[in-house]
Amino acid sequence: MAFSVQPVQWTADYKDINYDGVLLVAQNFVDLPSELDGLKAPLQAYSAVDSSLTENVVILKVEDLPGERLVFAPTGPLNRDYDDVRRFSDAAESGIKRAMKAGMQRPLLVCPPHSAYKQNTLAAVLGALQALYMPLELREVKPSPYKVSVLGVWVKDKGEHITELAVALESGRVVYRDIGGSDPERMAAPRVAEYVQKVFKDTSVQVEVVSDLEILKKEYPCLAAVNRCANNVPRHQARVIHLEYLGEGPIQQTLMLVGKGITYDTGGADIKAGGFMAGMHRDKCGAAAVAGFFQILAKLKPKNLKVVGSMAMVRNSVGSDCYVSDELIVSRAGRRVRVGNTDAEGRMVMVDLLCEMKEKAVKEVSPHLFTIATLTGHAIRAMGPNYSIIMDNGAAHREKNASKWQEAGEVLGDLFEVSRIRREDYEFHKGKSEYEDILQANNLPSTATPRGHQAPAAFLIMTSGLDQHGLDSDHPIPYSHLDIAGSSGPFPGVPTGAPLLAMATKYII
Repeated sequence: MAFSVQPVQWTADYKDINYDGVLLVAQNFVDLPSELDGLKAPLQAYSAVDSSLTENVVILKVEDLPGERLVFAPTGPLNRDYDDVRRFSDAAESGIKRAMKAGMQRPLLVCPPHSAYKQNTLAAVLGALQALYMPLELREVKPSPYKVSVLGVWVKDKGEHITELAVALESGRVVYRDIGGSDPERMAAPRVAEYVQKVFKDTSVQVEVVSDLEILKKEYPCLAAVNRCANNVPRHQARVIHLEYLGEGPIQQTLMLVGKGITYDTGGADIKAGGFMAGMHRDKCGAAAVAGFFQILAKLKPKNLKVVGSMAMVRNSVGSDCYVSDELIVSRAGRRVRVGNTDAEGRMVMVDLLCEMKEKAVKEVSPHLFTIATLTGHAIRAMGPNYSIIMDNGAAHREKNASKWQEAGEVLGDLFEVSRIRREDYEFHKGKSEYEDILQANNLPSTATPRGHQAPAAFLIMTSGLDQHGLDSDHPIPYSHLDIAGSSGPFPGVPTGAPLLAMATKYII
């Protein structure tokens, strides 16, 4: 980040604090702690003339406050069946936008602790930071690459911990947004590799970039098929980026992540017609999540944890050399795959990397494999926007992994819905003739396909050879697939960073 986040200890004296306004995030002013009595009187007076005080963001002139300005961003009710910690992050995001509109450059965020939400202050800080993100393309050209100069956070105790944690988590989301949100030229595959190498230079994260076409063809044949057309344009050529973090002490768990990084998805030969191509530069948010998680690892340095990651950075271009439906491609695991729809390229670019992770997993301590992708429109159709979906194979389900991820997501508002991979999903992808072992996809969009977000997980399992490590094998390997098509963020708009907060809560915080 180009600005600082500073903890400010509780005090009754506001006058000497070097900020130019106060942003209060709370349900109401009645229940504020005694330390904030100075904020109660002006809000009480305002409520006498406006009964909607707790419904909208308001700004008041208060002489005794820094900058003589108070922005009140109410959360609304917090005790209904459907309320969650996002009330705080949403209110803080709306409030900081109003503060900036008022000209504040040194806002002081005040979000008192709430008994029902243990991390509400951190959630509020992260909500504000979401609004304060400046896109990479703008940071590279603006003389002042930030929206505010400092964000103060009023804390009662453990202030350093809250702000340090917020900065670490936000640094991961910045990496995610930079890669996932930047346009298809600024974050074409070679430039993603350069960015990642720069971010992790002189850190605890090791980076290896694979660019040689012959190696890609040999090691990742399904990815190479998607890259075939884009490879004719040097600035669009594919990259596989390997990352590794090794925490101090005896390793107790190994996470193995594969992220989908489609730098632009034209749909290939099954081209996205009817205006559906706009926004497809965001199809790289799965790989962006992998890089973002490693940034958090580099900042927080958790012990006893090993994390291995792979980013499949490929452009799905259309042209005379693009791969087409009906082609037979043999995966790294030796499975013959019939292409059914070139717009289902995401599963193709990840499957060989997943196979590679499977091969390595047998030598790791307590491994768990993950694929992360903005994979299907069906995920949005099924669960709506704002929610990630997690699906476990048999070994992961036995550990109740998906439920644990869902619980972790509730802490900071990075929410998950749980789906199951069923027998119908495997049947769907079985070869339909003796030519092929596996059918990659049908010729309908996922939104028009029953079980359109679950079946691709079965494809990844079957095509990578992970089906040989199910519950019926001698060496079951836990595997989970995360579809973040709905949670990665709106377009137009800024990527959210999902599922980084849930991942950090589950494995680091």
